[in-house]
Amino acid sequence: MNTQKLGKPTDQRLALVSGLASDLLWYGRIETTLDRAKAAARYAEKCITLAVKNYQDVVTEEKATKDASGKEKKVTISKDGPAKLAARRKLLGMLEDRQEQRVKGEKKAAFKARKGDIKYPLIVKLFEDLAPKYVNRATEKGTAGGYTRVIKTSVRRGDNAQLAIVELV
Repeated sequence: MNTQKLGKPTDQRLALVSGLASDLLWYGRIETTLDRAKAAARYAEKCITLAVKNYQDVVTEEKATKDASGKEKKVTISKDGPAKLAARRKLLGMLEDRQEQRVKGEKKAAFKARKGDIKYPLIVKLFEDLAPKYVNRATEKGTAGGYTRVIKTSVRRGDNAQLAIVELV
């Protein structure tokens, strides 16, 4: 695989690309230099593909529980299947997680209600929002992949570097 070095040692380059891809998945659009944009788009495509392939792997179980009055109730519990769990863990290693931020003027209780018990919101967004969207897109267009778009913009003043915008399609 031909990789751009981006003028960084391997560990710094991987951290840089991981951070850019995380921002791209979280915000949907980022602006950076052209080489970094291409590297981040490639990395984000791999993450989205992993989520798309495994997001439907769900195991449901029925359990009988007793409520406060002593009556038995059947409760259906949905859990991640083995493939989705492995993909989720791999994505946790590949991406830097982004956390929800409180909106200006939002009360703490309202923020907690909106956020819920979500521990890794970027991974949840990837599996619940982006993966179904791209599966529907793939069935409509008849193609898989092509989740990102890199658009060249101007050159940066000072070092004349080519800037680009990367966005999710």
